[in-house]
Amino acid sequence: MRILVVEDDLKIAEFIQKGLKSSGFAVDHAVTGTQGFDMAFEEPYDTMVVDIMLPEMDGISLIKKIRGKNNNTPIIILSARDRVDDRVNGLQAGADDYLTKPFAFSEFLARIQALIRRAGNVTDPVSLSYSDLNIDMLKRQVKRNNEIIELQPLEFSLLEYLLRNRERVVSRTMIMEHVWDYNFDPMTNVVEARICRLRDKIDKDFEPKLIHTVRSAGYVLKIK
Repeated sequence: MRILVVEDDLKIAEFIQKGLKSSGFAVDHAVTGTQGFDMAFEEPYDTMVVDIMLPEMDGISLIKKIRGKNNNTPIIILSARDRVDDRVNGLQAGADDYLTKPFAFSEFLARIQALIRRAGNVTDPVSLSYSDLNIDMLKRQVKRNNEIIELQPLEFSLLEYLLRNRERVVSRTMIMEHVWDYNFDPMTNVVEARICRLRDKIDKDFEPKLIHTVRSAGYVLKIK
């Protein structure tokens, strides 16, 4: 899952990025409204976080411009403005949610997850399952055959991405763009290394095997 944060307050932006990354998200950061608009169309983001008071282009104008280009990525406004009129204006501009500063990160994260679920038409709001594999999104817990499997945050995020795209081949580039927060480097083997570690935990002691390599194409989570 990849998120764009458009926030000119660097302390708040750093706080948000640190929290989201520790929760398994890849995060990009824009400082100005103009930069945010350009970046909004460079990557297929799962959610955008937008402040209202931004240099060059304010958050309301940014959201209207994004929506005017038929970009329907979920957007949550994060602003110190807490009047009813401010919230109404933000939602009418095209935002999907509005959270005022200061805020509890746990609530912010829950709202992000809710937006992603709604955008993806996920029917089960708390878990993802395939065969005997289950991910509890709220507890950040993974089980296979009812046995708890301990994963690192990036491993959890990688497994979630594979599970959300189950029975579809995802390329190394797609994985790098959605799971990691830096651009794809064709010379790195970080994806292969993480897939290998994930297989050791998810497939090594279980049947059937779920994570498969598709030569020259990428990876797929399915029962062969």
